Amino acid sequence: MLPSSPKPLINTALQHQHKWRGRIGLTLVASLSVLAGMTDAIGFMASGDFVSFMSGNTTRLAVAISEGDLGLTGRLTLLVATFILGNALGVIISRISKRHALPLLLCIATLLCGAAAWPMAEQLPAVLAAIIAMGMLNAAVEQVNGLPVGLTYVTGALSRFGRGLGRWMLGERRNGWRVQLIPWAGMFVGAVIGALLEHQLGIKALLVSGLLSALLGLVSLKIPRRWHLGYMPR
Repeated sequence: MLPSSPKPLINTALQHQHKWRGRIGLTLVASLSVLAGMTDAIGFMASGDFVSFMSGNTTRLAVAISEGDLGLTGRLTLLVATFILGNALGVIISRISKRHALPLLLCIATLLCGAAAWPMAEQLPAVLAAIIAMGMLNAAVEQVNGLPVGLTYVTGALSRFGRGLGRWMLGERRNGWRVQLIPWAGMFVGAVIGALLEHQLGIKALLVSGLLSALLGLVSLKIPRRWHLGYMPR
């Protein structure tokens, strides 16, 4: 009698690994989205500026230009440029650290804690530090099992969810569109927590965001290395 082929067992093991890689990745996405939502709510309530929602700052910039408000135009231009710089730094740090999440998240934690400790009378440096941190955060996870995800912005996630819903209503059965609600839900929950913290602590609530970033960095050490390589940008 010929021995049974090991291929079915291998395929089952690969499917099981793929499923768990997705679950762990989406849990990480949800956690990092909570961090982004917290930070954005704290920054917005303390300063009136978004620190991760650059779509909002872009609209504000356009309005400021139309009204001829040169001071606000300059400030918002600086905020958007700082966010772009943060994204670039995130990729650079990711590459230097050989795509380990811990160094990146510790850098983010340092920036957020530094922003929390900045004197209230000079708020702009604290806001810029938080914006750089949020830009860098996008390098922590870029995709999960081939599905694109955003951490500090959820318009794209809601758009992908809505398009997936439309295809489902037409009878198409594609996978992946439902999980786009995960970063949205994480950011929403984080924003609620951040707003409550800001009411109590003001901009010093960014210290909680910094501690959460450091904690998530330590937790990321438990994620298998080959999985994390698939999450982070190349």
